[in-house]
Amino acid sequence: MRPGAAVLASVSLLVLAAGPAPENPPPLPERMADTGGGSQLITAQAARTSSTTGTVTWWDRRDGRWVKAGSAPARFGANGLVEGGSREQGTNTTPTGLYDLPYAFGIEPAPEGTRTPYRPVRQTSWWCQDNDSRSYNRWTDPRPADCRAAESEHLISYGTQYAYALVIGFNYRQPVRGRGAGIFLHVNGRGATAGCVSVPRDAMRRILNWAEPGRSPHIAIGTDAGPTALTGRSQPAH
Repeated sequence: MRPGAAVLASVSLLVLAAGPAPENPPPLPERMADTGGGSQLITAQAARTSSTTGTVTWWDRRDGRWVKAGSAPARFGANGLVEGGSREQGTNTTPTGLYDLPYAFGIEPAPEGTRTPYRPVRQTSWWCQDNDSRSYNRWTDPRPADCRAAESEHLISYGTQYAYALVIGFNYRQPVRGRGAGIFLHVNGRGATAGCVSVPRDAMRRILNWAEPGRSPHIAIGTDAGPTALTGRSQPAH
C-alpha cells in the first residue's frame, strides 16, 4: 500500500468512527417549558445576564410546529437582565420571564396592517411610574394629580423610541410597587435601554404588522443558559 493511501485510510476510519454530523436542534420555542399557550411568540434572548445586546425573534406555530417569521438584533437594559420576580425599579435591568402583550402605542400612526389595539400618543399621554399613585404602571391621559411628573414618562418626549411600541405585561395585571413600571418592546434609541427591549425601527414595524391578538402572542425574555435561560424552567406571565 502506498504511504499516502495508508494515511487516507486512517482518516476515513476516524470519520466513520465519529458517526454522522449532529442534526440541527429543534426551534427554540420547541425547547421551552412554556410559550404562553398561543400560536405566536416573540423570544428576546441574550447570551448572559450581564449582556446588553442579543436577538429578538418572532415565531408562528403552524401545523404543530414553530416556524421563525423574522428576527432582529436587540438591546436590553444598561445593567443587563434579572429574574422578573426579583427585579427592583430604577435598576436599568430587563426582567426575564414570559409575558403577554396587552396593546401597542406610538407617536406615529400604526403601520399598515396592524391588528393589535394601538393607542396614539398625544401631548397629554403619560406612563405613570410613581409608586404612590393609584395609576402606577398604567397609561394615563392626562396625568392624574397623584402621579408626579418626575416619577413618570411623558411619552411624547421619546420621539425615536416610542415611534412604535408594544406594552410588555411585566408587573402589569396586579402591579407590585417598587418592582418596576413601563417595560416595553420599542424602537432603538442611542444605546442600551432603561429596562425595556428594543429593536431597529423597521423590525418594530414588521412585528406590529405580524402580531395577531387572536393568536395570543407572548414575549419570552431570557438568556442562553443558567437560571434565566429561555429553555429552562417555566416562567409564567405576571
